[in-house]
Parts: sequence; structure tokens; C-alpha cells
Amino acid sequence: MDNQFDPNNKIIQLLLQGMGMEDSGKPEEASLLFSKAWSEAIDDFEKFIAAYYVARHQKNVSDKLKWFETSLQFALEVNDIAVKSAFPYLYRNIAKCYEALSDPDKAKKHVELSHSYKGTPSDPGPFFHGTRADLQVGELLTAKGESNYKSGLKMNHIYFTAVISGAGLAAALAKGDGRERVYIVEPTGDFENDPNVTDKKFPGNLTRSYRSQAPFRYS
Repeated sequence: MDNQFDPNNKIIQLLLQGMGMEDSGKPEEASLLFSKAWSEAIDDFEKFIAAYYVARHQKNVSDKLKWFETSLQFALEVNDIAVKSAFPYLYRNIAKCYEALSDPDKAKKHVELSHSYKGTPSDPGPFFHGTRADLQVGELLTAKGESNYKSGLKMNHIYFTAVISGAGLAAALAKGDGRERVYIVEPTGDFENDPNVTDKKFPGNLTRSYRSQAPFRYS
């Protein structure tokens, strides 16, 4: 299943520009960019993500609900694991809108729908890990090792992704003098969405970034 999140996508770039305006304290300019993204969105994925950002900038709860439901409608049409990871967040936001509109039954229904999508990610991979370390086939990498990015920091988890370009970026950012390497890896235990990126700038885990406390094997 192809991941549809592409930072070079025109709609994603408009949304990133809008987020930059938000960070600069310019909400009106951000709202205009999000609306532009919506008007130029073509496929279901682009409409899902653009509608989500339009929803965030609505001042009226009814309008906010309409746009969150629009985002969910298009998300449900996208057959993509990464988009599925956004369902809990979308349902939770819709529930908050119904709660604000004094409709507890619909709020409860959407809270339950949000909970129904939580749990261990169902991503089948393949998975990739970017580093500058020279690793051997079959070697196990375990948690509690030193961070790839900050000297002296011990990591409680191992981080990996199902998007090879993301692993390439991780390798480029890794400390050390070795050449950049991307390995195919196999988790040996449960893993979870990376909380550093999940439900942060984008809803769900669109970059398919994960972490695990269990070892994983290089191949």
C-alpha cells in the first residue's frame, strides 16, 4: 500500500506554509492558505487533509463540525494505513463539537468510534531505519542505546518508519562520520505510533513513523 504523504505535494506545501503563519502569530494569513489548499485539492487524500486544517480555523462550532465531518468523509474514502491512523483524532474532534453543541448522544458515539480505532498499528511494512552505523545482516538493535542525534542521551525506544525517504532523512541527521545508511528492519515485538509526530502538525501518523522497546533485526 503506497503512502500518500509527500512533502513535495502542492497541497501539503500550502498547509506547511499555513502552519508557518500560525507559528508566526498570523492566523488570518494561515486561514487563507488553508482555504487555498482546500480549493486546489483534487483527490480524496488532499481534500481530507485540507478540510482538517480549514476546520481548525472555524470560529463557529457548527462550522467546525461541518469541516471535521468533511475531512472524515474524504479520509474514509482513502485506502491507506497512514490515513487510518487519523481516524481516532478526527472522531475525537467531532465528539468535542457535539459536546459543545449539547448533543451528548452523538458525542458519546464519536468518542466510542475514536476508541475503536486505537491500539497497536496495523502497518505491515516494510520498515526502514536510517543511521550512520555499519550494521551486519541479522544483527539486533536494542533500546537503551545512545541516541543517533544527541551525544550522551540514552534512548528508551528504537525508532523506524515505513517511508524510505523518512529513513533517509534520519540517516542524514544522524551524528557521526560514517556514510548515511538505510536498513530494512524487522520488529521483533509490539510497536506504537511515534508520539513525537503523531497528532502534532498533521492528524494521525501520516509519515508512518513508529517506535518500539523490543529489539529489531537488520536485513
